[in-house]
Amino acid sequence: MLRHHVPVRPGLERIARSHGFNFHIIDDEVYWDESRAYRFTLRQIEDQIEQPTNELHAMCLEVVDRAVRDDAILTQLAIPELYWDAVARSWREKDPSLYGRMDFVWCGQGPVKLLEYNADTPTSLYESAYFQWLWLEDARAQRLIPRHADQYNAIQEKLIARFAEIKGAEPLYFCCCKETDEDRGTVLYLQDCAIQAGLDTRFIYMEDLGLGVGGLLTDLQDNVVRHAFKLYPLEWMMRDDNGPLLRKRHERWIEPLWKSILSNKGLLPLLWRFFPRHPNLLPAWFDGDAALVAPGESYVRKPLFSREGENIAIFDGQHNVVDQQGGGYGAEPVIWQAFQPLPRFGDSYTLIGSWVVDDEAAGMGIREDSTLITKDTSRFVPHYIAG
Repeated sequence: MLRHHVPVRPGLERIARSHGFNFHIIDDEVYWDESRAYRFTLRQIEDQIEQPTNELHAMCLEVVDRAVRDDAILTQLAIPELYWDAVARSWREKDPSLYGRMDFVWCGQGPVKLLEYNADTPTSLYESAYFQWLWLEDARAQRLIPRHADQYNAIQEKLIARFAEIKGAEPLYFCCCKETDEDRGTVLYLQDCAIQAGLDTRFIYMEDLGLGVGGLLTDLQDNVVRHAFKLYPLEWMMRDDNGPLLRKRHERWIEPLWKSILSNKGLLPLLWRFFPRHPNLLPAWFDGDAALVAPGESYVRKPLFSREGENIAIFDGQHNVVDQQGGGYGAEPVIWQAFQPLPRFGDSYTLIGSWVVDDEAAGMGIREDSTLITKDTSRFVPHYIAG
């Protein structure tokens, strides 16, 4: 894995706008950063990213199967007891999932290590699947990278194929919250993939969903919503006023209820419990359990439902805070994980996001930040394969 500087394409602002990439600048700071690129070999991709992703995802599905049959696990995950039966039924009836993203740390030697699994509402999808591929085509044509370069990126074709598999008789609604440019862009992209797959689609903001007769969700024209993709966390849905409606299973949600087990940081200690010393895992444990790091070794505290790095804290071997991020998850239960530092290139720390679509590894996106904690504003940097 090598990082090197490349020229930025002329007219990048125009290119981004013309493709609907309206969040390539966030808070007046560069988010999409093509002034640099990461180069991988095909063997690195196949052996160090793709194969571990598939193996880890299979392990995660085994955790789900164990969890839905064990109330003690569901308690540790802080999933409200009200929904235990609905989560288990969702798993038993094989409610289809669409996608997820595993975050890896890899320093170029040894196996990748799983930091977390964003299995419910992962973002950075549009830039990974679509805009990154456009960059590859332009960069090859302009000889900014080798003409024969490829990219680890089958995300879009796998999304379209998956949507075709889960097509139903009802329209598929796409939902996100208002005033979120990144979420709206992600949902718009996914809706376009569904249209390419031949689905009848609709869009509605989460705030505009209504409640009709018999507890059925409705759109602004009072049509009943029966099949919907939501970029809205399952744990939020469970705690909303209308959350108990999930138990009735009137709607088929993407992602399904069983993903509440995988989108939970408690997955990490469960993986270590069931697959101890697996080469792609870091020791992890629940709050109150014995620490799994030796005295003097660093560790990380993560709230169960934290997103975008919020309320994560890194401690050194003397229990001093090395780095931490604020946010709205400070009052919830936490897990602990052994610390594995991200590789540093210049003044940036690098995180690999490995995408899963339809239970298979599908592609990759890379994020950089000046700190050890990757956030929603961390830069996205493209990659390519050569050699």
